[in-house]
Order: sequence, then C-alpha cells, then structure tokens
Amino acid sequence: MFNAKNKNDMQPEKTSGNGTTLIGAGTSVKGDITSNSDLRIDGTITGNVHCAAKIVVGANGTVEGDITGNQADIVGKVSGNIRAKDLLQLRGDSMVTGNIYAGRLQIEPSATFNGQCFMGANVVEMNNNEQQAAVK
Repeated sequence: MFNAKNKNDMQPEKTSGNGTTLIGAGTSVKGDITSNSDLRIDGTITGNVHCAAKIVVGANGTVEGDITGNQADIVGKVSGNIRAKDLLQLRGDSMVTGNIYAGRLQIEPSATFNGQCFMGANVVEMNNNEQQAAVK
C-alpha cells in the first residue's frame, strides 16, 4: 500500500556548495556580498560584490559598487569598478560606469562603457596601491 523507503533515501542530500546564488528582480540589498559559488543579480545591490566564481548581472540587475570575481557577465547596469581575473563580458544594453580590470574582455557593440580599461593577467593581480600608481 505505501512504498517503504530506505533509511538512506530519507537522509538529506549532501551538496558541495556549488549552487548559484540568485538575487531576484524586485529585491534590494544594501551592503557587501561575498560568495564562493556563482552569483546572479537581477535585483539591486548597493555595495561591493566579491565572488570566487562567476558573477552575472542580468538585464534588470543594478550594482552600485565594485565587483570582483573570477568571471563576470554584465547585461544590466554597474556603477563602480569591475575586476575579473579571467573573462569579462559586457553584453546587450549593459551600462558600465567605472574602471575595468580584466584578464580578457569582450564588449558587444550595443554595450556602453565609460571609464578606463586595464587588461592582462598581471593587471588583475595588482593591489590598490599599484592600481593608483598605474593610473598616474
């Protein structure tokens, strides 16, 4: 009548923490965010974003602060500096106001970028003091 379940079936699944964190549309966050897994932003963040993996700012997403991650895919709006160790993509109607530091960069023709661009693996690894010296 009832299906008998094994004790192993009843235990919660163990995950490695590789899921994607989502900040949904209509959500506003004030403060810094740090994540070890992928991060997708469709809402509004006022603060800095630090991610050890990939950051995606969706078409309705807005970030007012600096973004630091391994990869970044920007479709929405960013007001702040972006630092991507590997690939930074500015796609669609994205609007970026701030400096970008990227190992590799791809900008679509419809994207808008206002700021300075620094590329190369060693540029991304520079600390803040070295960045200021490079700008002068």
